[in-house]
Amino acid sequence: MMQSTPAQKLWRTAQNELKTTLTQDIYENFFEKIACNGSEADTLLLLAPTEFTAMWIDENFAGLLREKLTLAAGRQVSYRLDFPQSENPAPEPPLPTKVHKNISPAHGDTDEFPPLPPAIKDSNTFENFIVAPENELAHAASLAVSEAPGNQYNPLFVYGATGLGKTHLLHAIAHAVLRRKPDSHILYVTCEAFTNDYINAVQERSLTAFRQRYRKVDILLIDDIHFLADKERTQEEFFHTFNELHNYRKQIVLTSDRTAREISRLEERLISRFSWGYTADIGAPSLETRNAILRSKAAMRGLELDTKIFDFLAEGIVRNVRNLEGAIQRLHGYQRNNNAVTIESAKRVLHDLLNEEGRNKITHETIQKRVADHYRIPLSEMTSKKKTAQIAFARQVAMYLCTQLTDASLSAIGNAFGGRDHGTVIHARKTVEGRMEVDLQVRREVEYLTGKITSNQA
Repeated sequence: MMQSTPAQKLWRTAQNELKTTLTQDIYENFFEKIACNGSEADTLLLLAPTEFTAMWIDENFAGLLREKLTLAAGRQVSYRLDFPQSENPAPEPPLPTKVHKNISPAHGDTDEFPPLPPAIKDSNTFENFIVAPENELAHAASLAVSEAPGNQYNPLFVYGATGLGKTHLLHAIAHAVLRRKPDSHILYVTCEAFTNDYINAVQERSLTAFRQRYRKVDILLIDDIHFLADKERTQEEFFHTFNELHNYRKQIVLTSDRTAREISRLEERLISRFSWGYTADIGAPSLETRNAILRSKAAMRGLELDTKIFDFLAEGIVRNVRNLEGAIQRLHGYQRNNNAVTIESAKRVLHDLLNEEGRNKITHETIQKRVADHYRIPLSEMTSKKKTAQIAFARQVAMYLCTQLTDASLSAIGNAFGGRDHGTVIHARKTVEGRMEVDLQVRREVEYLTGKITSNQA
């Protein structure tokens, strides 16, 4: 009987770890049949039964797989997953349910993708967008794109925290273009939908139809492009889609919750292309802007409120435009039932939303104190110039958490840590993300700190 090699033993150990972590169907369909063909340096050479299996693992479980290999080996280990180059590949396993999310499957034997369900909200127009200093550049650039698609600001890259109006601007561009030119071919999707469509196309061997769908448009609007993080094969496909559209002067508009440079493991060539056009950020709305948004949303619904109620809502809901709209919608429903809207009744109707806002008021001071306490270092070291390993890493963890849990800009975060620049913050973020990927203890520490900070248990 042939004796197992050290690489094969390592793979069996990692498989046992994966088996206890994953659901039975995912493990059996995607990991059980993976074979180990040896190793090169600190890279395990693995063989998947099909191209689809290899791609699906790379897209969905690359980080987990590297973590289990590293834990099994006791040192940092990566992997390379290949597949047989066969003209008659083996049948592919069915996708788990979650991969089908937002998929529009092809009908019958046709090579044509059906259109996605309507996703553009009627109310998300330029006329209904409240322009303020925090978003005026993004608004102006979006308006310019809608007036002359493909001629300037291509691509347009808009970034900012969740709920500040990025999706509204994408929809507004579509509305304005279609009013001016009704026969325009516009495609709006989330990046998750693009990724899932691509995986589905590989599984069904319908890449030609997939490429027709995404590359034969006049305007491509993609929400949450940061979903490309760590997805090497989807990045490759999107790179060629981007080039095809840009070469033919078709408009591309992308939104993200961070700058292109901050997206984890985004290929340099994509970072470069995302910077070809114009990049605009959307900041959190000021008190005056929040008040204006509330009054506009109320007027659209015919909701009349006392000035003091608008002021109360603007002061209590600070981070998210969607929460402002949600508050008005609830109060409108409350008033339609013949109830008087007062500050006290507003508190009752919106208690969960207001509590959520209260929990979300996280500052860099809160984060620095919690991290300093956890790593048992003086709080003053968060802003010092000391670079001992323990202090430097604790400081990097605090910077990372600031990027995740606050809306502060990179420059503002750097300033809060002793006047450091935004490049230092980016480096800290990438360092912590890298450590979390290969070191389970670091991941647990960061998740523990995140839970403590967001639950207001400082």
